Amino acid sequence: MDNKRNNFTSSIGFIMAAAGSAVGLGNIWRFPYLAAKDGGGLFLVIYIILALTFGFALLTTEIAIGRRTAQGPLTAYGKVHKKWKFLGWLAWIVPVLILPYYCAIGGWVLKYFVVFVSGAGKTAAEDGFFGGYITSEVEPIVWFIIFLIATAIVVLKGVNDGIENVSKILMPILIVLILGISVFSITISKDGVTGLDGLKVYLIPDFTGLTFDKFLVILTDAMGQLFFSISVAMGIMVAYGSYAKKDANLMKSINRIEFFDTLVAMLAGLMIIPAVFVFFGREGMSKGGPGLMFQSLPKVFAEMGGAGTVIGIVFFLTVIFAAVTSSVSVMEAIVSGLMDKFNLSRRVSGLITTLYSLILGVIVCLGYNKLYFEVTLPNGSKGQILDVMDYISNSWLMPLVAFLTCILIGWVVKPDYVIDELVQGDNKFARRRIYKLMIKYIAPIMLFVLLLQSFGIIKL
Repeated sequence: MDNKRNNFTSSIGFIMAAAGSAVGLGNIWRFPYLAAKDGGGLFLVIYIILALTFGFALLTTEIAIGRRTAQGPLTAYGKVHKKWKFLGWLAWIVPVLILPYYCAIGGWVLKYFVVFVSGAGKTAAEDGFFGGYITSEVEPIVWFIIFLIATAIVVLKGVNDGIENVSKILMPILIVLILGISVFSITISKDGVTGLDGLKVYLIPDFTGLTFDKFLVILTDAMGQLFFSISVAMGIMVAYGSYAKKDANLMKSINRIEFFDTLVAMLAGLMIIPAVFVFFGREGMSKGGPGLMFQSLPKVFAEMGGAGTVIGIVFFLTVIFAAVTSSVSVMEAIVSGLMDKFNLSRRVSGLITTLYSLILGVIVCLGYNKLYFEVTLPNGSKGQILDVMDYISNSWLMPLVAFLTCILIGWVVKPDYVIDELVQGDNKFARRRIYKLMIKYIAPIMLFVLLLQSFGIIKL
């Protein structure tokens, strides 16, 4: 293996890889919770509008930067403007922080999949099972290492044989599994409550008690979720854009990535909310993050009887596929940066990335037992090692990287830097005016507000 830069062999490979990056744990355990918390259909409407404007502008910018510079995130921004090399480092640090704890959580998913395959799904639904597992000293490390190795194998095989081929296989299967679980979720019922009732909660806007302050909360929640849903501000789309062929219609690819990202995010809610609502009502939907996936959902599967074991197996298999496609993209953003900056081979870059991830990932696992400590984060929540790493990367660095990218493209090198890359040949850019408006004015303002909220300067 050498450091020769390859390209995706087809547009569908590029689209599946980019969409696979976005379809991860954040979509599955965060999107349904936010949708339920923020007025169901009201959140969906705001999210879709933002995806077509705010998210579109950020996604388009990063992919265009990647293809135009043919560089990973660590060096791409310096190619855009030599005085903005620092932004490349900021963008590259985000996946460096995310990968170790993401693989640790991926290990949790593997553990639950094995538990359900072994027929012990009801055990996973018992109070204290999840806490007992993550606080054990050895087993979480073992599953973390297995997940990390699987991720590294895909990345080390390269862009074509690894990332593209795996994405082409896993993404269609993932979508079919999500659709299957979604249909089943709608059809279940208990004590006169049906999945359709939960579907209404999810899809119909709830304006009860809506105030301007509450609207701002929903807006910032949807904006924050977009970072997870379209994988921006973490170098991934810059790296994947750098592998897109020069003669590919970039605009068509971006539109399809945007469609798949939004579709799967919405299907994640459809897969989870109706089922949780049937068995636990609105109160059951109050948990997001690990609490939803590893505590609430196993209880839902246990309530389903014999079918629950099968659904649990299919669900956690789905989550494994989603987690792998995302972790591969996070690792690739790091590896491509090392290859471009230090002229290293893919093998050496991949092994360096795997080694540091192994060390930090073990520390993350031990953060629930031997290395446990608790701090109060700026948003008022309590957290330990994983939570601190997640907060720094997702709440601070990602909005900062996105904000500075808007300033760089909107005001320093000007939007035509991106637009010229998109309209090569006879390609059209139908949303040119929206793009310029978003990248110069609206997106920077929204991101600045999000940054102030993340740093605890303003409270919403």
